[in-house]
Amino acid sequence: MNQLRIRTLAGLFLAAAALSWALAGLWDSLDNTLPAVPLLAPVILALIAIVLLATTLSLRSRLRAQRERRPGARPVDRMMAARAVVFGQASALVSALVAGGYGGFGLFLLMYRMEVSNRREQALYAGLAVIAGLAVIAAALFLERVCRLRDGDEDGPGGGPGPIGHRA
Repeated sequence: MNQLRIRTLAGLFLAAAALSWALAGLWDSLDNTLPAVPLLAPVILALIAIVLLATTLSLRSRLRAQRERRPGARPVDRMMAARAVVFGQASALVSALVAGGYGGFGLFLLMYRMEVSNRREQALYAGLAVIAGLAVIAAALFLERVCRLRDGDEDGPGGGPGPIGHRA
């Protein structure tokens, strides 16, 4: 399994922001009403970040207990850890696109539509969605780091590379 690259996520974010900003400008130039940013957008992204962070902290404590050979430590199933990492990677990729989209739309609102009172709220919601999207990305990268195998741990009890470990 390949690791997420920050430049890939940044590229997705910037491409989505540029496209969103351009489409908002085009839509506005056609004298159409711009769509509203839903209040639930930052809330849902924040909930995904919380789930990823809780999963990461749980896996980290279980892996630490297993590494320190504490009595009663529950082992971490490699498939469960791999599924968590895949969920984190997918969430980070989608969040980069969504945060970029809301970022471009919010930037358009800040630049051209701040005189309209309800558009200030929309720009705030878009900014909160960007922050929550970045939190999802940070939590996914943290999860990936926690589940990465240390050098020399590749031939553990499962007999193969772990969730992100790969042989060079």
